[in-house]
Amino acid sequence: MRARRRFGQHFLEGNWARKVAGVVGAQAADVILEIGPGRGAITHLLSPAAAHVIAFEIDRDLVAELRESAVGNVTVVEGDFLDVNAERIQEVLRSVGVPRGSPLRVAGNLPYNVASPILFKLIELIDSGLPVTDAVVMLQREVADRLVARPGTKEYGVLSVLIRHRADVERVLALPAGAFRPPPKVTSAVVRLRFHPPNPAPGQPEIFEALTKAIFTRRRKTLANALLAFRPEGIEEALYRAGLDGRRRPEMLAIAELVALADAFSE
Repeated sequence: MRARRRFGQHFLEGNWARKVAGVVGAQAADVILEIGPGRGAITHLLSPAAAHVIAFEIDRDLVAELRESAVGNVTVVEGDFLDVNAERIQEVLRSVGVPRGSPLRVAGNLPYNVASPILFKLIELIDSGLPVTDAVVMLQREVADRLVARPGTKEYGVLSVLIRHRADVERVLALPAGAFRPPPKVTSAVVRLRFHPPNPAPGQPEIFEALTKAIFTRRRKTLANALLAFRPEGIEEALYRAGLDGRRRPEMLAIAELVALADAFSE
């Protein structure tokens, strides 16, 4: 079966699939949500070790192939994972006998063109009450670099802040282009995300998110200047309340400082 460009498909070779499955480290009680199973290279390695694998696949032809080869503890759900809500996932889990509230793990070879939206989708699902504990996902290396980037580096930005505000991120494996068929034009990396409550918790999460997105559009400006993209009034008072120097640059601020600044505007 040919890879379809519109779905961003690159199928993982067998040896590399075994390495990725080893990183996931499925245990007998695990319920795993797999995003983008493709031809099932990782699915067929996870299913003997886990209690259940719920595989979400957008390509209807691959869905048919996966269902034909699936063993009893694999459920294939057709559709775009970005369109799935927590209620739908709970419905699928109930149908296979998974008790409500059971911890869930995520694994996946994410299409490069929608990797960031899928990461934000996972946080949205967690906020909706889905008990996801961790995720092991394959990404374009540049996206992985942004996830683990520290303040003051060129990779540090909105993705770094908003994802690491909700998860500890660790790079665990690098994959060459030759690990896939067809080979992509970029290299890839596997990261593990361990989700946790917001740290620190902002008073109004929507203000924290909006402020972060706004000031990073002017990441190289002074903080006082960059805040004009968020809210033109009350900047000096908010900086004073947060204990921040307006001459600093947004790209230098740690997550806790951004939360403090958002809380100052909330007040």
